[in-house]
Amino acid sequence: MSVLTLRLDGPLQAWGASARFARRTTESAPTKSGVIGLLAAARGMHRGDDTQLMQLAALRFGVRIDQPGTRVRDYQTAQHQITKTSMPISERYYLADAIFVAAVEGQDELINELNAALSAPVHAPFLGRRSCPPARPVQLSVHRDADITQALRDEPWQAAHWYRKARGWQNPVSLTALIEALPDDDGADLLRDQPISFATEHRRHALRPVITKTVEVHAEMHLPTAAPHVPEHDPLTALEESN
Repeated sequence: MSVLTLRLDGPLQAWGASARFARRTTESAPTKSGVIGLLAAARGMHRGDDTQLMQLAALRFGVRIDQPGTRVRDYQTAQHQITKTSMPISERYYLADAIFVAAVEGQDELINELNAALSAPVHAPFLGRRSCPPARPVQLSVHRDADITQALRDEPWQAAHWYRKARGWQNPVSLTALIEALPDDDGADLLRDQPISFATEHRRHALRPVITKTVEVHAEMHLPTAAPHVPEHDPLTALEESN
């Protein structure tokens, strides 16, 4: 068994496990359905391909909260192009300045395929919604002969410099991890984010057991470096030279 880890870092993220009418909420951490959707897009899977989805959905999933971010609210308006009537105002909730490490555990061959897909994705990854692109590459690493808990312990802390400074530069640092429960795990909570179908007309999700753990993570100390010298540049110079 191997574990593929991903860094989910962006100005905005949105991981909805449920939606009611014009109100789109977000969970406080990435959902399994959202991350599986990201991997499926990188692999080029068609939305209605439930056979491939079953293969990905069977992966065990976990996520570590490196920087919890702040929940923010936005609203959107729209107008019907033909009738010119206003559509209902819709609310959108996001996580701002959040950073997570997600992990999927499975057979070596499938993990290798997904790792290769992230290196050259068919469709660009996004963090829950298309309006939420990642700030840095999603791909982190592959952990061989490790379970998901160990992989989430081994990945260095991914939080931003300012957030580490605010927390006092602890080393190691204690982080919260939400890990898909095994059959013999006690005290699991249930979250409806186990994907069954991504088909547009029949999106379906099942309940998934999740346990909350605290993991001790090494915090690499990155000292700030001086900004490189950037020469002055006048973009109009090229036009002057062509005259």
